[in-house]
Amino acid sequence: MNKVFNSIRVKLFFRICIIIFILFIFLAVVSNVVIETYFYYKKTHTLLNFFNQINDLENNLNEEEFRKKLDYLCLLNDFDIVIQNNEKEFYSNTKNFINSFQKIEKITYDVDYSIFNKSNIIYSKNDTSIRKISDSNNGVNFILAISKLDDEKQIYVRVPISIINESLNVLNEFLIIVGLVSMIATAIYSFIMANNFTKPILELREMTTKMKNLDFSKKYIENNKDDEINELGKNINDLSCTLENTINKLKKNNMELERDIEEKSKIDEMRKQFVSDVSHELKTPIALIQGYAEGLVENVNKDEESKNFYAKVILDESNKMDKLVKRLLELIRLENEDIIFNDTNFDIVELINSVITNSKMMTDEQNIQIIFNEKDPIYVYADEFYIEQVFSNYYTNAIKNILEINGKKQIKISIEKAKEQGKVRIKVFNTGKQIEEENLNRIWNRFYKVDKSRTRLKGGTGIGLALVKAIMVKAKNKYGVNNKLDGVEFYFELNYSIISHQM
Repeated sequence: MNKVFNSIRVKLFFRICIIIFILFIFLAVVSNVVIETYFYYKKTHTLLNFFNQINDLENNLNEEEFRKKLDYLCLLNDFDIVIQNNEKEFYSNTKNFINSFQKIEKITYDVDYSIFNKSNIIYSKNDTSIRKISDSNNGVNFILAISKLDDEKQIYVRVPISIINESLNVLNEFLIIVGLVSMIATAIYSFIMANNFTKPILELREMTTKMKNLDFSKKYIENNKDDEINELGKNINDLSCTLENTINKLKKNNMELERDIEEKSKIDEMRKQFVSDVSHELKTPIALIQGYAEGLVENVNKDEESKNFYAKVILDESNKMDKLVKRLLELIRLENEDIIFNDTNFDIVELINSVITNSKMMTDEQNIQIIFNEKDPIYVYADEFYIEQVFSNYYTNAIKNILEINGKKQIKISIEKAKEQGKVRIKVFNTGKQIEEENLNRIWNRFYKVDKSRTRLKGGTGIGLALVKAIMVKAKNKYGVNNKLDGVEFYFELNYSIISHQM
């Protein structure tokens, strides 16, 4: 029962009925109290205006015209009138009023005169008095207005007020009938309106109940009405979609988190592998240095040539270890520290030619054909020190992995406009074996070597490409590798300098 009475539909129905009932009571009070008062106010105003009109007519018309006009005004306003001049002669528009005039003739302007009660006075000012009176002969109530004209004539005006009482009685009866009919009609309409009003609210309640249980299948059926409930329905639909998408994302993220947790052991294993790789890379040169140093100490080879060979191996391995440690420290620094590049304008063509010249001995020994046709300067804006490392790593990597294909051992270097405006792309191609697809992304990881059997012989450390990746990511420029028909092509991009010539 409490649930029924707490329903919005029931509350709305009863409140509308209560409002109609209060309005009905208010109208009944108004009809019995206010209307009568307002009637007397309007009649008083009309009588005062009538006296002013009579004065104007009397001053401007002859007696015959005056009486005709006076009869017309009395008929128009339903007035009975008597005018008494100084000679006690009378003029009246009705004999009935003349017959009753024996009593009226005795009336003075003294409000305390015995035949009147003060409560019957409606208006009293100067020579004008308006009162309620009752004719004892027929029991009819009147409004009696007494005033003086400009020529000292006395004027009496009588207005019947019994009509107002009859009107009030009729109005009350009418209000009772209309009120009962209205309350019945309103009750029916209120019930229908309450149902129509609460229907979408009940629909929204059902929808939100399903949403509470994470069921977002129910949607509010929107209509063409531009009202608050329709707007609320649209908002709840949007909220439902947002919650559904958010929960789906949370589920997806949760699955990814579970995968991350599952891969935590793999990450730990990778960390252990990194330590193992570093140890392995350092173990070989340390073992060689240790072995050859012991040989020198124990004087295994007494001839000078052998001693020089031992010393050379020790020096070579020490340099490799020093290079490995320095590059590893540089890589860690790039990946973990907030390094600010010292960007300047420089000629990339000059930098490439410098690296080629410094490596000429290595390329000549292997009979490698170097193709680089750029002659004019091309200015770029970057950190020259780190860009030299990037290109040197690509170039050295190309020399180490070059193979003869179709009778050619070539390294081809080219510079062209990148797809992105304001960028230049530098490419380094070498003939040789293509990189397997699954290794194209792995080669950028530290210590990863595609051909581990040849690493020691060619002096690779597995850090060069990882260093390239760290530099280019820090510089926010593209880099990558593509397999070509007869080899492999590495590339990286730089920003054009303002002073660079148009390619």
